[in-house]
Amino acid sequence: MKNLLSNHQLILASKSPRRKELLERANIPFTIRTLDVEEIYPDTLPKNEVAEYLAVLKAEAGRPNMADHEIILGADSIVILNDTIYGKPKDAEDARHILRQLSGKTHEVITGVCLLSKNKKVSFSAVSKVWMEELSEAEIQYYVETFQPFDKAGAYAIQEWIGLCKISKIEGTYSNIMGLPTEMVYRALGDFEG
Repeated sequence: MKNLLSNHQLILASKSPRRKELLERANIPFTIRTLDVEEIYPDTLPKNEVAEYLAVLKAEAGRPNMADHEIILGADSIVILNDTIYGKPKDAEDARHILRQLSGKTHEVITGVCLLSKNKKVSFSAVSKVWMEELSEAEIQYYVETFQPFDKAGAYAIQEWIGLCKISKIEGTYSNIMGLPTEMVYRALGDFEG
């Protein structure tokens, strides 16, 4: 993958271990540099634009310290069900509440991405649909206690127990549901080099 970023260095502006893992597994070289960014968006923003808005916010936060050869990757994921956004749960009770809402229903996972260099900015979103089977109270309790889903949009991770045992179908890419649409990122990075 050295040819993909022969003229640039990719900076991942995220603390997410899942995004780090996805980039590593895709053999896309990167360095992590994070800033604390308050994830606030306008109430009037359409729900399907929130993740991309937050991704741009995260990438732009790194602009003042970026070098000429760097590309900053900002990303954010949200879960939407019935026009309600479910982000990261505040605590165990909130995680249980979110999982009760998602149980037995189909929801959307939207990941927004922003790639930012000194001369170029590209942002986009990926949407995946996820069919979750019914979760019993015991299963919800087990998941929250065992997997501590407090840093995960929608209070679950597709690569953990819920994804393995309770997701019956997905439409869209697995990597997007995990936190980063790597095929779209790969294509967009190629455009930066070209």
